[in-house]
Amino acid sequence: MANKAAKQLARANTATLNRTHLTTLVLHTLFILYRLLYRSGSWSKYLLLSLPSLVIELYLERLGRPKYASGGSDGVLISAGEDMEAKGVTEYMWDIVYVTWGVLGLVGVAGEWAWWVWAIVPMYAVYLAVGMYRGMGGMMSGMSPPDTATAPEAPQSNRQKKAEKRGGQKVRYN
Repeated sequence: MANKAAKQLARANTATLNRTHLTTLVLHTLFILYRLLYRSGSWSKYLLLSLPSLVIELYLERLGRPKYASGGSDGVLISAGEDMEAKGVTEYMWDIVYVTWGVLGLVGVAGEWAWWVWAIVPMYAVYLAVGMYRGMGGMMSGMSPPDTATAPEAPQSNRQKKAEKRGGQKVRYN
């Protein structure tokens, strides 16, 4: 079976994206219906704080949806899409989607003050940026250009020392 891994990734991405879209549709529909029928609130906050999640979801759709030659899932697989479970930025995008879902439920149950919970996302981003900046600062401080005239020779391993004692091949490092 050719491209087995790509086909598995395509199936997993399709299932993940379909489940995500369905969950988003259900949660937003329930939130809007609840707001219309039982509790009034700020629609501008809803739009402003839900928009990042919806934009990210569209981006993940473009990034991860498999592409087939004949347009359907029965055709020849052209691209399996990116891995939706990848670490790094993709993982943080999923976190934003999940936090938005949680905040929608919390606002529906607890009221308008719960929109402040969404502030966790930018605070977490700042925390990660500061940690990365500090890590980069530590790496950059030890990266001064070496002086080629007084550069010390690289330390030799025991194996290299024994080979030189025997008169074997001497290893040169530039």
